Amino acid sequence: MLFLWLYMFYSCAGSCATRGSPVAREESSSGEQQRVPAAASPISSFFNGSGTKRLPQAIIIGVKKGGTRALLEFLRVHPDVRAVGAEPHFFDRNYERGLAWYRDIMPRTLEGQITMEKTPSYFVTKEAPARISSMSKGTKLIVVVRDPVTRAISDYTQTLSKKPDIPTFESLTFKNRTTGLIDTSWSAIQIGIYAKHLENWLLYFPIGQILFVSGERLISDPAGELGRVQDFLGLKRIITDKHFYFNKTKGFPCLKKAEGSSKPHCLGKTKGRTHPDIDQEVVQRLRDFYRPFNMKFYQMTGQDFGWD
Repeated sequence: MLFLWLYMFYSCAGSCATRGSPVAREESSSGEQQRVPAAASPISSFFNGSGTKRLPQAIIIGVKKGGTRALLEFLRVHPDVRAVGAEPHFFDRNYERGLAWYRDIMPRTLEGQITMEKTPSYFVTKEAPARISSMSKGTKLIVVVRDPVTRAISDYTQTLSKKPDIPTFESLTFKNRTTGLIDTSWSAIQIGIYAKHLENWLLYFPIGQILFVSGERLISDPAGELGRVQDFLGLKRIITDKHFYFNKTKGFPCLKKAEGSSKPHCLGKTKGRTHPDIDQEVVQRLRDFYRPFNMKFYQMTGQDFGWD
């Protein structure tokens, strides 16, 4: 009798659950429906591990070289945050794969936990705001911003480490150095025009649904910035000063204990690279170029980031 019961249980675990559970559909703002997997049944949860794969309720959408990796690693210490380690690039490069694919790469979460991902290029992707809004208008968005001049140099430094033969930072900065005309088509410059990109997001999301994290304060006061992030996400303030120590060699804070580990953890060697020396005249011209955009960004966000 026991063997008969086990046979029926295993036979039914897949087919019965499929026949008995309708496929869920998520409706976009345009009225189109996308086919996505239904929530995991108790039987599938038993065989595949606890928790359910859900679409993210919060996304770190930018910016590149602003401190997004540090923020994600710090947040993953929180027991109520589950995040994808790699950048999914769903809303810019993989959108045609559909929401079912996107949901499937998410980690399993328990009731009360938040599913997150981070892809910094979303902030400058024109289609991303509408696409995220069609998934869920209630998605919480986090943007880590940094002095745009320092960010541009950091961006260039990263590219230089991969392509040592690229032109100098100075030559890439200007369309014409004699006239001082900045080349805004260069992505390292263009990303830092935060006000321009934010305007696109505000067409789909209210400003109160976007949290702006200071990349500078994430280094000088990580616990303070993480406190703001935890409040924004509706989480208990569990990540505090006791979780960090300052690594003088790297020049930024590190975790005393990383997620799932009892050992200290610092970001890898690709973070905190030494910047090349840049002509100070070029730096000043860039500061002059960004100033009006920075002022507008301060007004839009209600925060003065002190970049001047």
